[in-house]
Amino acid sequence: MSLPYHPDQKFRKKPVVILAWRLPEGTSFEPTEWLDEALREGVFWFTGDGARIKTLEGELHASPGDWIIKGVKGEIYPCKPDIFEATYEPVQERS
Repeated sequence: MSLPYHPDQKFRKKPVVILAWRLPEGTSFEPTEWLDEALREGVFWFTGDGARIKTLEGELHASPGDWIIKGVKGEIYPCKPDIFEATYEPVQERS
């Protein structure tokens, strides 16, 4: 199925649930299983000023306070806090 396209066509981002982890300001942190996997695979690593992430667009830098997102296809990438807060909201888990 092809989406219709017209100049100035408006689109809404589909609701999708992602995993995210915030790069800490200090040296102590509690990584998640998916981040540990990225560390082992060499896709994510810590640097003296934050972290680096291998993405399809090349290596990207994440500063302390940035969010690290695991996307719907398993890709990881950094996101600045202001963009993250404007784009995402916590998911309330059903019990």
